[in-house]
Amino acid sequence: MNDFAAQRAALADVVAIPVSPFDEAGRLDRDVYRALLRRLLDGGVRTLTPNGNTSEFYCLTPEERRVEVELTVAEAAGAAQIVVGVGHDLPTAVAEARMAREAGAQMVMVHQPVHPYVSQEGWVAYHRAVAEAVPEVGVVPYVRNPVIEGASIGQLGAACPNVIGVKYAVADPVRFASVARDAGLDRFVWVAGLAELSAPGYFACGATGFTSGLVNVAPALSLEMLAALRAADYPAAMKVWEVIRPFEELRARQQSANNVSAVKEALAALGLCRREVRAPSALLPAEERARVAAMVEEWGAL
Repeated sequence: MNDFAAQRAALADVVAIPVSPFDEAGRLDRDVYRALLRRLLDGGVRTLTPNGNTSEFYCLTPEERRVEVELTVAEAAGAAQIVVGVGHDLPTAVAEARMAREAGAQMVMVHQPVHPYVSQEGWVAYHRAVAEAVPEVGVVPYVRNPVIEGASIGQLGAACPNVIGVKYAVADPVRFASVARDAGLDRFVWVAGLAELSAPGYFACGATGFTSGLVNVAPALSLEMLAALRAADYPAAMKVWEVIRPFEELRARQQSANNVSAVKEALAALGLCRREVRAPSALLPAEERARVAAMVEEWGAL
């Protein structure tokens, strides 16, 4: 019986969300995508999430999502665990979870359902259908909705042994602590889904991993924070937090309007990919671009 030990360990880590680079014609740039993955892997990253939100999941075509999965599995070549983002309507989520399994991914992350009317029972049913379609694959619900209760997550876990982790992205550490304990603190791997700024507080409440878009730009900073948090050295973790705070606050402004554009701008400043994003995201204003370039230069000097 699969105990998903390798997958659980991979979630208790920096869970990188690669960006989707576009070429001058606006198409997914496969060569640049693989180069960005290689930089992450060479930098020590061991968990990759193609088709995450920082990948512009909702702006990618089904073909682009499939290509990202295949390229990620090929570039990692067993050196990292792959957590594929799936979602949209339930048949699409199930089909893409099966596609991820066939491509060789070890896990899927189920994006929060975007339907405006989500009940506790319906949330469980949606995730259960995905999990039961791929029983050999680890499944990680992505929870951004503060209404979702720990009891519902626990019910899902009781029905589906392959639901092994939760990416929790509600900006409320008290709520997180309560939900995690109501669901089962040890039953699931709890991943701080609001990246480095939330990680210290969420680790104090029971998280053991965190997601990151920043890691595309500065893998060493993300891994430094992880090492400090694993050692429960919160002063050291907060030193990293202070360094990255301006960048992460820029990304979070106006309900995370700049989530992707700030990361791509930083990568553009490093000469690693183009800055273009797809609507409804937009490029940063010129003054913000200059700020990002200055931040990247400062990080390089650390």
